[in-house]
Amino acid sequence: MLYFDIINTPIGDLLLLASDKGLKKILFEDQFKAFEISSTWEQSTEKLSQAKEQLLAYFNSNLVQFELQLDPDGTVFQKQIWKQLEEIPFGEIRSYQDIANAIEKPNACRAIGMANSKNPIPIIIPCHRVIGKNGKLTGYAGGLDIKAKLLQIEGIDLGNDSQQFELF
Repeated sequence: MLYFDIINTPIGDLLLLASDKGLKKILFEDQFKAFEISSTWEQSTEKLSQAKEQLLAYFNSNLVQFELQLDPDGTVFQKQIWKQLEEIPFGEIRSYQDIANAIEKPNACRAIGMANSKNPIPIIIPCHRVIGKNGKLTGYAGGLDIKAKLLQIEGIDLGNDSQQFELF
């Protein structure tokens, strides 16, 4: 059984999707408006209450470390990258090259960028903390404005430049 709920946040509404094992997906408002909620999913405020509470605490600058059961779908490599993203501390950023070096695959920047872009649980698995090695914001599923807002919540301000930049 899959459960969903929608939470109102400072970056817009988010759709949360969970299994009995944990949180599976977070979709930004523009993503789930074009996404059909399955008739087999059950709306459940109760099943997603912990995720909602922690996200709201994060947006109110009262939480720096999420403690939730996660159940993302992905390949072994993607899950390895997402685990590495979870190691990036609140208020810090890394480049794709930093992640490649951390997993001892220094030539895997593009593959890491692709895995990062497939992250089904943004914010909690903090792919927004990954930037280009030139220090600029790079692509983000929620858009670069939302990525900048998330970084600002964490005390990081890279400026108002919201154009797409070189990833590596």
